[in-house]
Amino acid sequence: MIARVLSSLMLTLPLMLGAAGAWAQPSPALSDHVKKDIERHRAMAAAHEAAARCLESGKSEDACLKELQAACKGLGIGKHCGMRHVH
Repeated sequence: MIARVLSSLMLTLPLMLGAAGAWAQPSPALSDHVKKDIERHRAMAAAHEAAARCLESGKSEDACLKELQAACKGLGIGKHCGMRHVH
């Protein structure tokens, strides 16, 4: 299960980075801190996209949440990878 999420993340992240690169090239004047923050945001976005696809596949919220937590380990805060839910 975790391997599948990581595999999805590995497949999705380059696509997302490629699409983002087409319209938002980081300025060379950006600090290393800002560049790392940009990378973390994109990695979190890829993990959330994988979680959305997991839910669309019909898996339970608990299963998809576990996959999200594994993919976001070290990236986000809290059990929702930095995303606060209204429910």
